[in-house]
Amino acid sequence: MKIETQTKIIGWDIGGAHVKAVLLNEEGLIQRVIQEPCPLWKGIDRLHDALAAVMQTLGAGPFRHALTMTGELADCFSSREQGVKAIIKAMQVYCPADELRVFAGEYGLLSVERITAGHAMAIASANWLASAQLVAGHCRTALFVDMGSTTTDILLINDHALKARGHTDYQRLVCGELLYTGAIRTSVMAIAARAVFRDREMGLMAEHFATMADVYRLTGDLQEAHDQAETADGAEKNPQASARRLSRLTGYEFQQADWEIWTDFARQLKTLQKQRVTQAILQQIVRSPQTDELILVGAGVGRFLLKEIALEQRLAYRDFNDFCKTGAGEKIEAADCAPAAALAYLAFYKS
Repeated sequence: MKIETQTKIIGWDIGGAHVKAVLLNEEGLIQRVIQEPCPLWKGIDRLHDALAAVMQTLGAGPFRHALTMTGELADCFSSREQGVKAIIKAMQVYCPADELRVFAGEYGLLSVERITAGHAMAIASANWLASAQLVAGHCRTALFVDMGSTTTDILLINDHALKARGHTDYQRLVCGELLYTGAIRTSVMAIAARAVFRDREMGLMAEHFATMADVYRLTGDLQEAHDQAETADGAEKNPQASARRLSRLTGYEFQQADWEIWTDFARQLKTLQKQRVTQAILQQIVRSPQTDELILVGAGVGRFLLKEIALEQRLAYRDFNDFCKTGAGEKIEAADCAPAAALAYLAFYKS
């Protein structure tokens, strides 16, 4: 059933590195998709800056707001409960409390006045559940994979029902439904301790010299609109600077004349990350009783890698964008901000 008031809805996903917002109009058509950098670990002021920037972009309301988050894990908070409270409090600066609903997993969308301390763990890092619920409504049998800048969610759907084995971050890491690897912010040293470089296997330096964004700038996979995170050294975001950062992992001095060495190295690092994600995907696929009908639904800024995996594993592929009604093209798409888009739709069609 459609919500009772004919106002626009903003679905929010507050992460530790980005604020994502998806605006639906009164007919449920996506009008704007926004991703704003927000290094929340540097302090709550960074969240206020990002929220203010998003609201300025969206303009005048009235709006109803639906919120989910993972930012409660940021270093500036001493506990998840403190982080949840702080993020909700920050949101109320930019929207009236009576227009804000917070996603609490199995408890659904809660008004601020209904939230108790007992809801904190259900609210914390529940953004994946919103996305999976939307996909389950559209797909009978699927593996929903959302590969973002930092993490990858891998969730099995059967008979239009989510078959998640874990619910907390700890449980999901244990059962392989949460993989802490992403297409942009992940340090290269987390992907490979060793690699073949100049035809010889060697150990790599275990230092935060480069990120996977450097890899995907060299392979040509990273879209400029998605390239919002800081580089490891604070320097430029271009292929030459990326190759220089990757060279530091090997101890081999970067020279422009050796360009093919660095592009080959980047392709190898891409393959290593792809292998890790593929292994995690196959681990979940074997749980499906209907593998012949299973499709892979891809979301996130790293879904270029998911499309390749689907092709290599002979899986049918669908993009999360297929489930979203959009009125205009955006550099940032709904599939890049799947939890925010899903939450906006859940609020729009709340039961």
